[in-house]
Amino acid sequence: MRKSEGDRASIHFRIERMREDDLPEVVEIEELSGLSRWGYWGYARELALPERSILLVARPAEPSPSRRVLGFLCSALVLDEWHIHNLATHPQFRRQGIARALLREGRAQAEARGARYVLLEVRASNLAAQRLYHQLGFRIVHRRKNYYADPPEDALLMRCDFADSAAP
Repeated sequence: MRKSEGDRASIHFRIERMREDDLPEVVEIEELSGLSRWGYWGYARELALPERSILLVARPAEPSPSRRVLGFLCSALVLDEWHIHNLATHPQFRRQGIARALLREGRAQAEARGARYVLLEVRASNLAAQRLYHQLGFRIVHRRKNYYADPPEDALLMRCDFADSAAP
């Protein structure tokens, strides 16, 4: 169990494997966050591939009737590469360490399964996410022109080599 702290009231949360019954809230967070749309079936397909996927959610430590998922991580392993597809926190719970905790647990699982580095794309305008990734040892390695649609925008490809960085 982790306790986040910051400007807002702190919340206790835990990181667990994503389940199919989490998907409606995962999709809601995806939509609220403006992520490229995967939708219910996109995440369900990844859940069906546990040998290659790392799908995590942050849950309130105390059960809540209103919200079971505070944030989520959707990622996959390809040989020695860990690729982060989507990472988001519900807007009401941002800046409380949830994304960092999801990345920390995801990295531990990826390294245990043989990953040596991680890649992700981030919108060029998403400065808050870029700051977090830089703090965790990521560096920009490429710019992908017009990678995102709706609205069109460049993506920054970021990489972190595990041997060169401490765990987040």
